[in-house]
Amino acid sequence: MYIRQISRKNKDGSKVTYVQLAHNERDPKKGFAVAKVLYNFGRVEELDIEQLKRLVASISRFLSPEDALAAKAAINLGVPEVKFTSCRSFGGIYLLAALWQQLHLDKILEKDLQQSKIQVPISKAVFAMVANRCLAPSSKLAITEWIKHDVHIPDLEKVDIQVLYRAMDYLLERQEQLEKEIFWSISTLLNLEVDLLFFDTTSTYFETESPTELKKRGYSKDKRADLPQVVIGLAVNRDGIPVKHWVFPGNTADMNTIEKVKKDLVGWQLGRCIFVHDAGMTSEDNLQYLQRAGGHYIVGRKLKNGEPAAELALARKGPYTEIREHLSAREVSLGGDGEKRKRLVLVRNTEEEKKQLLVRQQIVATIEKKLEQINRHKGQAHTKATCALKSHAVYGKYVKELQDGRLKVDKGKVADESRYDGKFLIETSDDTLSLQDIVLGYKQLNDVEQAFRTLKTTLQLRPNYHRKDERIRCHIFLCFLALVLARIVEHKTGASWRSVRQEMGRMQIGQFVMDRKKVSQLTEPTERQRLFLKQLDIKEPRSIVDIR
Repeated sequence: MYIRQISRKNKDGSKVTYVQLAHNERDPKKGFAVAKVLYNFGRVEELDIEQLKRLVASISRFLSPEDALAAKAAINLGVPEVKFTSCRSFGGIYLLAALWQQLHLDKILEKDLQQSKIQVPISKAVFAMVANRCLAPSSKLAITEWIKHDVHIPDLEKVDIQVLYRAMDYLLERQEQLEKEIFWSISTLLNLEVDLLFFDTTSTYFETESPTELKKRGYSKDKRADLPQVVIGLAVNRDGIPVKHWVFPGNTADMNTIEKVKKDLVGWQLGRCIFVHDAGMTSEDNLQYLQRAGGHYIVGRKLKNGEPAAELALARKGPYTEIREHLSAREVSLGGDGEKRKRLVLVRNTEEEKKQLLVRQQIVATIEKKLEQINRHKGQAHTKATCALKSHAVYGKYVKELQDGRLKVDKGKVADESRYDGKFLIETSDDTLSLQDIVLGYKQLNDVEQAFRTLKTTLQLRPNYHRKDERIRCHIFLCFLALVLARIVEHKTGASWRSVRQEMGRMQIGQFVMDRKKVSQLTEPTERQRLFLKQLDIKEPRSIVDIR
C-alpha cells in the first residue's frame, strides 16, 4: 500500500496531478500486478493537509517509536520544541542485560522468587549489583545513585538501599542452589567442557576491621599478613570460565581447602579438579599432603642450573609433541609410589626461546662494548670498571676473569644458559592426564590468576564495605557472577573486558522531552560496538529506546 501521484492532461493542454492511496493487485487475466486505487485524495493543490496529518497521527499509533517519530517529523506534525534533559551510559548495561537473558539468569532468579513469594524487585536488584560490579564498582549505597543518575537500566529508574540488602540476603540464603543452577544453565548454553577443572586460591584483606569467624590473619598473597583477610577459591574449566567459587576463613591453608572442594564438585557431578600452582608456591610436603587427601596437582618447576630434575629433563632425548602453535612438550620421567608418584614434563615455547636468545645476544653485545671501554682505562678507573662489571646482577654471570686479571665473555656460560631458553618444567601427580591436558592445564593457571587480577582490579573486589561475615560472602558471590560475565565476554570476543567495557560505555542514551512525552534515543553505534554485539549474538538496540 502506498501513496502515489498521477498526472493527466486537459484538453487545453494544462496538467492536473491527483494524489491517491493505492496498492498493487495481481490481475489473473493480464498475468501481472496492476495498481488499484483505494482512495482518491483529489487534486494536489486542493489537498486537505489537516486531514492527512490526522491520518498520519492515527497510523503512527501502530508503528515503532522511532518510525512514529520519523513519520510525524516528516510532515511537521506534533513535533514541538525539543528539550534535552539528560544523557546516561547505556551500552554496557545493554550488553550485560542481553547476556544475562541469554544465560537465563533472569529466569533462574524469577522462578525461585515466584516460589518464595518475595514482592520486592529482587531479580532486577541482583542484576543491577552485578552490572555495577562489571561497569563501575562501588558501594551498595553508591549503587542507588549510580542507577538514578548515571546509567539507564530499563524498568529500574531507582532502587532503595534496603532492597539491595534484601537481595543480598536472598542470594546468600540460596547461594548453593542458585550457583549450581546458574552453572548448569551456562554450561549447557555455551557447551562448556567440565570434565577437567583447575583450582587455585587467593586472599583479600580488610584494612580496618578486627578479626571475626571469617576474617582472620593468615598467609597473605597480597603481602598484608598484618591485616585480617578471607581466602577465596576458584575453579575454572579449560576455557578459563569460572565454574564455582568458595570462601574460607583467612587462616585457611591451601591444603585445607581440598576436602570441601572435592565434596562440592562430587555433589555437582562434575569432573576431576586439579590443583594448579606456580613454581615456588607449594612445598614438597604440601604436595604429598594434597595427594594423601585424595587430590591431584599440576605445579610448575623452575629449570635451575645444576638441579637434578633440570639436568634429567634436558639430558633425556626424544621428540617433542606439538601441543599448539609454538608450544610442544615431552614427558621425561615417571616414577615414585603413592603420594610420591610424579610425572615430569618438559615444555618448549619456540616464541619465548627466540625472545630469550635475542635478549642474551644483546647482553653479550653490551658486555663486549664494556670490555672495550675497560681496556682503555688505566689505574683506579680500570679497577673500578672491572669490579662493577664482575658484580653486575645481569652482566656479571656472563664474564670470567683470566689468570692475568683480564675479563672476557664466558662463552661456556652463554652456551649453557641457552639450553634453558623457552623451556620450563611441569610436575603432576595425575598419571591419567594426557600430555596436552598437563601442559594446557598449567597454562590455565594464567587464566585463574587473570581471573583473580580481574576480581581485584577491574571488578574491584576490594575495598569491601561490609562488616558482617554473611554480607562479605554475598559480596564475593556478586563479584563471582560479574567475573563469569566478564570472562564469557572475553572468551567470545577475544578482547579484554576492560576494553569492551570502555567501548560499550561510549554508547549513550539521550533523554528528551517533546509534546509532554519523554523520548530516549541512542547515539549511533560505532563499528567496534557493532562487532562486539555480533560476536556475542546480541541484536543491536533500537535507535529510539522508549517514548513515554
